[in-house]
Amino acid sequence: MSGTLYVVATPIGNLEDITLRALRVLREVDVIAAEDTRRSARLLNHHGIATRTISFHEHNARSRVPQLISRLEGGESVAIVTDAGTPGVSDPGLELVKDAIEKGIRIDPIPGASAPLVALIASGFEMVPFTVFGFAPNKANARLSWLEEISQTPHTFSFFEAPHRIQATLQQAGPLFVERPIIAARELTKLHQELLRGTASELAEQVSDPRGEFTIVVGPAAKRLDSGEIRLSDEDVAREFWRITETGGGSRRQAVTELARKSGRSARDVYSAIERVKKLGA
Repeated sequence: MSGTLYVVATPIGNLEDITLRALRVLREVDVIAAEDTRRSARLLNHHGIATRTISFHEHNARSRVPQLISRLEGGESVAIVTDAGTPGVSDPGLELVKDAIEKGIRIDPIPGASAPLVALIASGFEMVPFTVFGFAPNKANARLSWLEEISQTPHTFSFFEAPHRIQATLQQAGPLFVERPIIAARELTKLHQELLRGTASELAEQVSDPRGEFTIVVGPAAKRLDSGEIRLSDEDVAREFWRITETGGGSRRQAVTELARKSGRSARDVYSAIERVKKLGA
């Protein structure tokens, strides 16, 4: 009979944020597969847990997954943990879970902390639906395309960003997210926890010397106009277009995309409105 794979959520900061069940499981399993055994050791030592750990991260997953599956098929119990939070949410774990399911191995999730949910609870934004997009791309061009894509999400969503890129990311997001409310959370559950609120452009000015990984939660977009509702005038559309492109630093395409969403018009209609205003002013 095969063993059980326990997917164990661990604290995202405060070491007390772990369930009694998770502690029991970590004590009782045969081995703990940890993203970083040194970081996990701090948690285990804090709670007096002596279970053996082995490394399991993105760079050794290809070789480690078959080894762990073999142990599970041999009847051992395995717990998988990441540096912080829930395995599989932008962290290693998904490949092992998939393989275990294919092999008919029992999966037992042990719930606990998750940075996106912690930040969402503090945001005050509508919680359902909610989408987690993971980490933003490293390179500026790829990140801009990614931000353009996720900005089309009408409901509340979340993503992660590293401290050395957060300001650039928020600056790029400014013309895309426009007035959508945002909470930028860092050092969640730790002594220096910080929750910054504002628009992307406003927050970009507040994170000049950031430390700690950021969890960004973007509130829902303003309700789009129905066909029977009053639309923005051509002059309003043109005025907002120039504001976005000249003072907000956004491109023409970004400005048109945002105005189409805000005004209830198609992108073609927005272009036409801008051209009509330009001809009247000529």
